[in-house]
Amino acid sequence: MRFDRSDGVFCHVTSLPGAYGIGDLGEGAREFLSFLGDADVDHWQICPIGPTLSVAGESPYQSPSAFAGNPLFVDPDGLVADGWLDEEDLKPVPDFPTDRVDYDAVREYKLPLLRTAFDRFEERAGEADRAALDAFVDDEPWLADYALFRALSDARPEDVWTEWPAPLRTRDPEALAAAREDHAREGRFREFVQWTFDRQWRDLRAVAADEGVSIVGDVPIYVALDSADVWANPEAFRLDEGNRPTAVAGVPPNAGDSGQRWGNPLYDWERLAESGYDWWLDRFRRLFDLADVARLDHFLGFVKYWAIPEDSDDPADGEWREGPGRDLFETVERELGGVPFIAEDLGFEEPAMDELMAEFGFPGMRVPQYADWCAEGNEYQPIHYPEGVVGYTSTHDTDTWAGYFGDLPERQRDCFRYNVGSEPDEPSEWAIIDEVWASEAILAVTTVQDLLGLGSDARFNEPGTLAGNWEWRVSRDALDDAVADRLWELAGDHVR
Repeated sequence: MRFDRSDGVFCHVTSLPGAYGIGDLGEGAREFLSFLGDADVDHWQICPIGPTLSVAGESPYQSPSAFAGNPLFVDPDGLVADGWLDEEDLKPVPDFPTDRVDYDAVREYKLPLLRTAFDRFEERAGEADRAALDAFVDDEPWLADYALFRALSDARPEDVWTEWPAPLRTRDPEALAAAREDHAREGRFREFVQWTFDRQWRDLRAVAADEGVSIVGDVPIYVALDSADVWANPEAFRLDEGNRPTAVAGVPPNAGDSGQRWGNPLYDWERLAESGYDWWLDRFRRLFDLADVARLDHFLGFVKYWAIPEDSDDPADGEWREGPGRDLFETVERELGGVPFIAEDLGFEEPAMDELMAEFGFPGMRVPQYADWCAEGNEYQPIHYPEGVVGYTSTHDTDTWAGYFGDLPERQRDCFRYNVGSEPDEPSEWAIIDEVWASEAILAVTTVQDLLGLGSDARFNEPGTLAGNWEWRVSRDALDDAVADRLWELAGDHVR
C-alpha cells in the first residue's frame, strides 16, 4: 500500500493523562484524540498494547500475548457506565503520581476492580450481555488458550510454562480438558476482561476516526517465550520434542559491541509456510482489527535472522538463517489485501531488505538523532530524506530530542543550526520538528516529549535496561491550544 503524505504523534497509551494512575481508554485518551484533531494530525502511533509483566520490566515488547489487550488499560468509569461497578467501588482513588506510572500501585488498585466487575457481571448480566461475551470468545480463536495460559501461570507463578509438568507443557488433550475445568472461573474472568478491553478500544477507535486520526500499531517480530503464543502454537516455533526452544533470537557482534542475546524463540518458517502462514495471518488480522497501520519491528528478521543456540550465552555462537521474505508478504497481500506497514529498518544495511520494502511499498524509518550534522549528505539529516521513509524526531527507544541535543558536542550543535537555519536562541525541538515536517518523508512523526521540549528525564525507554522504563506520563494541561495551533500550522505549511 502506498501512503499519502501525512503526519503523526507518538504517545503510548500508558503515557496518557487520567485519574487512575496510568493512561487508559477513558477520558484522557479521548482528550488526547481531541488535541490531535485540533492540530489536524493524521496518525496516533503507539507501542504494542498487550499485557505487561513486572518480571519483564513492564515492556510492551515482552508480553504474554501478541493478541490480548492490557487489562490495566480498561477504564474504570466505563465499567461504571456498563453497570458492573458502582461509583463507590472506585473510592478511595489512591494519590497516584501524575508524571509517571507506578505499575505496582496501579495493579493493586485496578485488578480488584476488574474482579469485582466480573463478579457483578456473573450476578447481573442479562442474556444479551452473556451472548455478546460468548460471541466474542467464539470470534477470537486465540482467547480460550490465552485465558487458560494466564490461569495456569497464576497457579504456578514461580515457573515459566516450559517448566510445567509435561502433560500441560506439551498440551496433552486430557490434561488441557482437566485444566479448563479446574480453572473455569479464572478463565472466564480473563475472557471477560478481554471482552471489556475490546469494546472500550473499539469505542476509542471510533472517536479517533471522528477526529480524522488513524492509529499506528506496533508488531514486535518476536514474541516472549513465556507467552500464550508459544505455548498454544508450538508448531509455529523451533522447539524440541519437549516444546522447549532449540535456538533463540539476537543480533551478532559488531565493531565495538559483543552482540545481543534476546532470548526469544525463533519461528519455524518452513512449517509456517506449509500452513500458509496461518499464525501470522491471524496475528495481522487481530492487529488490523485494532489499528489502521502497523509498524513492523526489526524488519530485517523477515529477510534473515540471527539464530543463537539455546544453550549458549554468547551471541557470537549464532548464525544467519534465511527468513520468509516476499513469500510471507505475498501471502498477506493475497489474504488481507494491501494492508499498510511501516518497516523498522534502523541499524542494518541489507540490500535484500531494501528490495523487499521497495517491492511492497513499505516505508522505512529515519531518525535524525543518528545524524552527523557536520557531514555533507548524511542520510539521517532530514534534508536528505527520500520520499519513501517515515521521518521521526525521536522514537520510544531514543532519548528525547532535547536530551539528545543537550549532550551533543558544540561543533555538532553549530552544524545542526547551520543545516536547519535556526538561531542559537530558537528551541531546537521545534527546529527539528519543522525540519522533519519540511522533508520529503511521506510521513513525519514526533513525540509528545519533543512537542513539549522535555529533557532526558522524560525518556520513555532505554534499551538494555529494566528499571525506570515505560513510566513517563503527560499531564492534562501540557497539550494546550498553543501546541495544537503550532502543529496545525506545520501541517498547513508542509503536509496538506
